[in-house]
Amino acid sequence: MLDAIRWDSDLIRRYDLAGPRYTSYPTAAQFAGQVGSFDLLHALRDSRKALKPLSLYVHVPFCANICYYCACNKVITKDRGRAHAYLQRLEQEIQLIGCHLDPAQRVEQLHLGGGTPTFLSHDELRQLMAKLRQHLSLMDDDSGDYGIEIDPREADWSTMGLLRELGFNRVSIGLQDLDPAVQRAVNRLQSLEETRAVIEAARTLQFRSINIDLIYGLPKQTPENFARTVEEVINLQPDRLSVFNYAHLPERFMPQRRINSQDLPNPVQKLAMLQGTIEQLTAAGYRYIGMDHFALPDDELAIAQEEATLQRNFQGYTTHGHCDLIGLGVSAISQVGDLYCQNSSDLAQYQNALADGQLATSRGLVCNADDRLRRAVIQQLMCHFSLAFAEIEQDFNVDFRGYFASLWPQLQTMAADGLLELTQTHIKVLPAGRLLVRSVCMVFDAYLEQQNRQRFSRVI
Repeated sequence: MLDAIRWDSDLIRRYDLAGPRYTSYPTAAQFAGQVGSFDLLHALRDSRKALKPLSLYVHVPFCANICYYCACNKVITKDRGRAHAYLQRLEQEIQLIGCHLDPAQRVEQLHLGGGTPTFLSHDELRQLMAKLRQHLSLMDDDSGDYGIEIDPREADWSTMGLLRELGFNRVSIGLQDLDPAVQRAVNRLQSLEETRAVIEAARTLQFRSINIDLIYGLPKQTPENFARTVEEVINLQPDRLSVFNYAHLPERFMPQRRINSQDLPNPVQKLAMLQGTIEQLTAAGYRYIGMDHFALPDDELAIAQEEATLQRNFQGYTTHGHCDLIGLGVSAISQVGDLYCQNSSDLAQYQNALADGQLATSRGLVCNADDRLRRAVIQQLMCHFSLAFAEIEQDFNVDFRGYFASLWPQLQTMAADGLLELTQTHIKVLPAGRLLVRSVCMVFDAYLEQQNRQRFSRVI
């Protein structure tokens, strides 16, 4: 069993920096316009030749109501008809991509995100899944990991029954906070009863996994009222929990301008919330996976971490990092071999490109040898909190200490501070450093000095 995390306020104060979440390396901040649809088609050809299994992400951007904290790519509208034109273009994209894949490439993982995927009507959800099954090799035996993000205010028993019928076996539920004052401050009124009803439906219908998202640092939150939310969530017994730090960036995300900054908890209160949440979840038997994620010991993520097979990509922590990831929909990101590419984040541009029979790829990058090496290092640290130099040396034919000689003083400082154990053969992130693993990974990021740190959230 992995060691538990240890809270160290002094280390947190020194290393709580702004930096990437490393769902990829290089990060999306490095994507450039030189990469286009031709690059994606070339990468898909290689994927087809290798018969790589697939992971799909499908972005549905629509929401009926705006949540002030949200930083997602979304379209707020009460007009359900707006989804019709979008789905037409999305189905064109599915067909175009499907032409470049082999039927033997099985879709092991599927995730519908947004926005609010359940903004779509039942008929639209049926139509979308039928199109995916027509052009891609989705599994029919319930062995794949097929998940969808659920807003309990937009789902009922019949919705959950439909999703199970369509092949979904995992749900991720946005909750954020249960306190009415906090909910009013962020314009997301959602009762515990609504959330419980969706979870009970998921369990009755034998969904395999339930995840709940929480956010700390929202307006009107206090350590005391957030602890009550966490207690209620523990009683719901989700298999996984994501506890995100709210990053208040109103200059980048317009909805956040509606939040009164005077209502935000101060840094001391935010730290108290996180510390209390970790203590509550640990006492309830949850394991810290890393990067805000917790899971019960019998969950696949916890088991994969125990067995050193856990990976990380744009889907977050995953057991399907060996798959090529294909993003469908506005702003969606693909990772196919050494290519990262992203569709246009502008809805009109996305739809217009597909109306012209073209893929909507707008930017990306192709990893070079140095990117691949550093990606492997960061992946190991993020997923397993340890790194054996010999593995990197064997896979990339380098001398680890020689290759990263310029970084050694920073790593030695972190070792002296108690974040990590550093020897001639390995790095091990210690229990006191696990909450700060992003700070350790940032040492290996060759692009970080060129970037504006203000675009990133803080580690804690």
